[in-house]
Amino acid sequence: MRIALVAQNGSPLTPAVEPNAAAQAAATISLAQALADLGHRTTIYARKDSPTLPSSAILAKGVTVEHLTAGPPQPLTASQLTAHVAEFGDKLARRWRRARPDIAHACSWTSGLSAFCAAQGSEMRVVQSFDSLGIAERRHRLPVSGPAGRIRMEACVARNADSVLAATTTEAAELVRMGVPRSSVTVVPTGVDTRRFSPDGPVAKRGPRPRLLAVGPLTAGQGLDVLVRMLPGVPEAELVIAGGPPQTQLRRDRVYRDLMRLAGSLRVRGRVGFTGAIGPAELPVLLRSADLLVSGTRYEPHGAITLAAMACGTPTAVTAVGANRDAVLDETTGLLIAPGRPDLFARRVRQLLAAPMRLEGFGIAAVDRACARYAWDRIGRETAAAYERCLRPDAAAEAGREADLALADEADLALAAAGELAAALA
Repeated sequence: MRIALVAQNGSPLTPAVEPNAAAQAAATISLAQALADLGHRTTIYARKDSPTLPSSAILAKGVTVEHLTAGPPQPLTASQLTAHVAEFGDKLARRWRRARPDIAHACSWTSGLSAFCAAQGSEMRVVQSFDSLGIAERRHRLPVSGPAGRIRMEACVARNADSVLAATTTEAAELVRMGVPRSSVTVVPTGVDTRRFSPDGPVAKRGPRPRLLAVGPLTAGQGLDVLVRMLPGVPEAELVIAGGPPQTQLRRDRVYRDLMRLAGSLRVRGRVGFTGAIGPAELPVLLRSADLLVSGTRYEPHGAITLAAMACGTPTAVTAVGANRDAVLDETTGLLIAPGRPDLFARRVRQLLAAPMRLEGFGIAAVDRACARYAWDRIGRETAAAYERCLRPDAAAEAGREADLALADEADLALAAAGELAAALA
């Protein structure tokens, strides 16, 4: 297949202005490579967000990025992108008239609007996926990023797509509530690079305390306050929070100051540390140093950090929401904990840290789970199968069912082995 991945947010070759956009760019490149490894020709169509970018570039064998000029050549936020949807769609249409792909996959709602503009009047099939849904952000009492009409436009894009790929079972249910036919929704999760994230490799320095690691932006809704409130119930453990502005600028960050005041009032300030922003190369090194990855977030749309920790052999103690519910097998690869319960969080984490063999078993099972279910080669196969069903729904239906059964059997075997191992080490 000739596949067009539409990523209006910006080029994967330039730094993103928002953490979620950076994660989405990395996932787009990984998916494109996985599809190319299957023999497909994949082109990423991205907005030119730097004047130094070439009109096109080869990222890897079978993967090309095409930069289209739409708006100023600089990184833009999601709110700013909407003003350039039509221009980007018009440039796409011109490219596709010269070299028509077999299928288009829009990787965000703004990309979906542009893809529909470009495909208008043709028989082009458009597959849609979302990084996050505005209606879900609102339901979880989070600030809804993007323009005022985002929720309405996301629903319009989802209902008009030929197929929608949901990253989680929770998102699939949300899409159905938005009016998308259940038959049009396929769950294809975010993958993890199991070569970059693995148990083997350098480990960050640490002290003698058990290390609880939280990774994410210093923003509302991340549940970092829940983790600090949990800490008095886990004696001797340290909580390391990675992410946010550079370390030299942390003192000017409001969330940092609030968390440090909270830690002081709970008398755990000496056991809470902040790394500030970390680079991509630092993340696996830091993950391997932790006894547990912890997360108190109320909303987790893709679970990239949870999967990265699992692939590194680090068990997870995370809230039972979104992607976490799909990825983490409670009491096998980690712990799933009700959100907003620091008391419950503390009790379960304390019990796990007191059982080193059980903790080790969780780590081994987590690696097996990440590799069997979330490695990019499998995600690429599932995505390609979804494309085939979209292009030839009748002929591909039976083949798709057989492929799904084969993949499920593969995962079940790995999961059974992981469960047996975890039980033996408990």
